Amino acid sequence: KIFSVEVWQYIALILLILLSIVFFVVAKRLSFFFLRRILYKFTKNKSNEINSTLKKLAHPISLLVAISLIDKVLPSLQFGLEINTWFFLAINIAATIFWIYVFLKLAQVFLSLFHEYTQKTEGKLDDQLTPILRNFITVIIVVFGSFKLLVLFGVDPTTILASASIGGLAVAFASQDTVKNLIGTIMIFIDKPFHIGDWISAGEVVGTVEEVGFRSTRIRSADTSIFQIPNSKLSELVINNSGLRLYRRYNTQLGLRYDTPPELIEAFVKGVREIIIAHPDTKSDAYNVEFTGFGDSALLILMNMYLKDLAWSSEQKSRHQIHITIVKLAKELGVDFAFPSTTVMIEQFPEKKSLELHYLSLIHISEPTRLRRIS
Repeated sequence: KIFSVEVWQYIALILLILLSIVFFVVAKRLSFFFLRRILYKFTKNKSNEINSTLKKLAHPISLLVAISLIDKVLPSLQFGLEINTWFFLAINIAATIFWIYVFLKLAQVFLSLFHEYTQKTEGKLDDQLTPILRNFITVIIVVFGSFKLLVLFGVDPTTILASASIGGLAVAFASQDTVKNLIGTIMIFIDKPFHIGDWISAGEVVGTVEEVGFRSTRIRSADTSIFQIPNSKLSELVINNSGLRLYRRYNTQLGLRYDTPPELIEAFVKGVREIIIAHPDTKSDAYNVEFTGFGDSALLILMNMYLKDLAWSSEQKSRHQIHITIVKLAKELGVDFAFPSTTVMIEQFPEKKSLELHYLSLIHISEPTRLRRIS
């Protein structure tokens, strides 16, 4: 005997450990093979990331197989009660830790599949759900695993539950805002009032949604500053989501001089209509160009149209092209745009004549944007 343990028991324990190592190696290969076959059968997925995660999952599963072998064979070695108590406590602790590891890796496999699914969807809001679910599931698995470990060390389960209830009540009172934000986060993911990358207006905050977190949502304004809005407040605000528009509406007024002849007004309006129809980025069947009223210093031409591209930069580019074409049209027709002004007419002074305005007469209109003029 050595330290009250017979030599054959030492030899048998060493052989058991060696046999467990062999079982571990074999079980790891078989586990990975069957897990990959099962996953491919249901999902048809063979990505490298999934295979890497499956290998990590097969590792603790094979460790559990080795631990189970030791647990079954160890009583046959006839150790004393005290030694067996320590051996089985170590085995149960190791098994619990390995089970925690298995559930964590199993959750990682499902989250990887969910992440690949969200990458294929059009909206990006569900992409933000992956890290939130990962953190939530990790916390749940670790909490339950820790509870099991405390029981193994002899802590009374009733005491743990009572302490958890009292502690949970205290935490609940101290973290009411956190609970509200969590509920707000859930409501945002259910209602989906916006997606990542949408331009929204929420109260006084206007900007692009960059991230929806567990507690708050991050919005970047036009001046590149960041707003962090708690999800509990964001879920209660009226949100104007410009990112869900079908088209970008552009509405403005063009002011012509009051002394513009009616025929030139008609030609200008007709030419602007043709410009809108011909532009590739406009909705050619939905527009308005009309002479709508008399302003303080100008004859008002309403120009209302819809742009197909929802990107802000593309809208500005289309506006620029249309504006330049309208200015060229006005120059070709001899039409002047108005500006705030006052005209004083002097007619009754001796040797003074009234101001006579001379316009170029319009003699031929072949196309709205191509006119010939003579004096």
